[in-house]
Amino acid sequence: MPAFKKLLIANRGEIACRIILSCHALGIRTVAVYSEADREALHVEMADESVEVGPAAARESYLKAEAILDAARCTGAGAIHPGYGFLSENADFARSVIAAGLVWVGPAPISIEDMGDKERARDIAKAAGVPILPGSPRFTLGDMAGLAEAAEEVGFPLLVKAAAGGGGIGMRLVDDPAQLRNVVEATQSMAGKSFGDSSVYLERYVTNARHIEVQVFGFGDGQGVHLYDRDCSVQRRFQKIIEEAPAPNVSDAVRAELFRAAVSLVHHQRYSGAGTVEFIYDTDREQAYFLEMNTRIQVEHPCTELVTGVDLVAWQIQQAAGTLKPVPQERIVVRGHAVECRLYAERPEKNFLPSPGLIAGLHWPNQDDALRVDTGVRAGDRITPFYDPMVAKLIAHGADRAQAIARLRQALDELVIEGLSTNVNFLRGVLDDSRMGTGAVTTGFVAEFLADRKAVPISRVGS
Repeated sequence: MPAFKKLLIANRGEIACRIILSCHALGIRTVAVYSEADREALHVEMADESVEVGPAAARESYLKAEAILDAARCTGAGAIHPGYGFLSENADFARSVIAAGLVWVGPAPISIEDMGDKERARDIAKAAGVPILPGSPRFTLGDMAGLAEAAEEVGFPLLVKAAAGGGGIGMRLVDDPAQLRNVVEATQSMAGKSFGDSSVYLERYVTNARHIEVQVFGFGDGQGVHLYDRDCSVQRRFQKIIEEAPAPNVSDAVRAELFRAAVSLVHHQRYSGAGTVEFIYDTDREQAYFLEMNTRIQVEHPCTELVTGVDLVAWQIQQAAGTLKPVPQERIVVRGHAVECRLYAERPEKNFLPSPGLIAGLHWPNQDDALRVDTGVRAGDRITPFYDPMVAKLIAHGADRAQAIARLRQALDELVIEGLSTNVNFLRGVLDDSRMGTGAVTTGFVAEFLADRKAVPISRVGS
């Protein structure tokens, strides 16, 4: 039995619903927290108990650490799972949870802190024998000494990256040296406001790149395993849209090096729990470089779950409770292929502008072993402007990549959603694209795809 009988989920939407399912399968009662805007939300309905934590704005509710801790105390929850986003990678919040005598479902705060600082993470990765992209020391607000020399050493094009950023936030591409200083200053200002840390650093930009990541799990004692890889190259503005596992068109030698590097980083940190080591793969050089490590469950974790049969959220909870025994690497086997797409209320032809509104009608395709839908909404719910406009994730599994893509494509045809402008036509178009079919997709694919289809509607109101 776990060390706690009740767990509070410090999140909302589909990830909160997802965590509730694993908790109930483990016999653990759940507590949902919600803002005023989410009073009637699905995750509130699914949980055994619920507590309102503030107004609609996230900073006044889901990001209000003390209100969440109070909710745990008043309901008798023994553990807190942060999901992803919000407070999931906030080391101070993790420490507060532990200091309150509660179980933190996540890695040690020092791991969150180390990997959250992108420059420190690069140094740790390098010490662990993980290849890193050429980069610079950090530059704090008002400090430009040596900037031009550092940029010349890194080479153009380059990325200006917020040291405390993540998930694609706080990154700016610079290919003209004359624009460097302005971009650095703008990124420093944004980083200070968004993360409370204005420092940035420079990093080489790989022109023909793929985004490949390795799912890892550490047992906190220096042992750890990988659960294979995922490709997340279909993205816009550094935000992922379609993910798949395993990554296509990767040689055995490169894949083995990815796994070696990722597990080495886990061992080096004595990491505990689920994490994702992300790499930029230079297709010209056939070389992978460390990008960052996410110290939480990922949005795209269902791809890994479908090909390995592992419930990663259950593993997280059991590891935090001290009931998970280390699993040998050879017991983790990939079967088939999985592809996930993120359904958003947005208008791709308007630069992916969010399109909140009422879900007037909703019919999901039939779910079985080959198709999974993770969502936090029902017909009659409203996608609000307060949070990320993701409606759902559709994940298809097949014996091979072609079958998984075909099943996902069919699911999108069967999907009916009324009242919202969504990216469903965009997703259909991407899955139909010959480059997607052959796996010849880089991080520049979406821009190329949009340029090719300027005259074609790629958002849709209704089904």
